[in-house]
Parts: sequence; structure tokens; C-alpha cells
Amino acid sequence: MELERDSLADVIVRLKRAQGQLGGVIQMIENERDCKDVITQLAAVSRALNRAGFKIIATGLEQCVAQGDDPAQAAVDRAQLEKLFLTLA
Repeated sequence: MELERDSLADVIVRLKRAQGQLGGVIQMIENERDCKDVITQLAAVSRALNRAGFKIIATGLEQCVAQGDDPAQAAVDRAQLEKLFLTLA
């Protein structure tokens, strides 16, 4: 199953935000910032990446349901999405 590019615009925004946050974490480490602050920001990056991944999966589920004419293909898509979901969990 391929996802439509337009439906992933929000994911791209989230990933670019996470990219900026990760750059900030690297800079914090280089500037020897307090480890609590670094961990807090690293956790924010992790959450942003998880949200992007879940958004991709949710988009896939939505398309799978919308295109659910072929039960055999829907079962394959569902299995793939479940595997991806568990990868993030």
C-alpha cells in the first residue's frame, strides 16, 4: 500500500519540527547544558517522531478502509499496518 503524498503534509511538518528539535539537542550537548534539560528535549523529539509515525499509520488505515473493496488485500494491508504500529510501540 502506498500513501498519498497530500495526506502526509502534516507528517512532513512534524518531521521537520523534530529535525529542528534534534539539532537543538545536539547543540545543548555541545554547549554542556544540564542533563535534565537535554533529556527533556530529547523526550520531546522522541514524542514528535512517534506522532509522525502514528500519523502515517493512521493515514494508511484510513486509506485501507476507504479502498476496502478487496478483502484479501485489506487483510494484507491490515497485517502490514499492525506490524508497523507494533514497531513504534
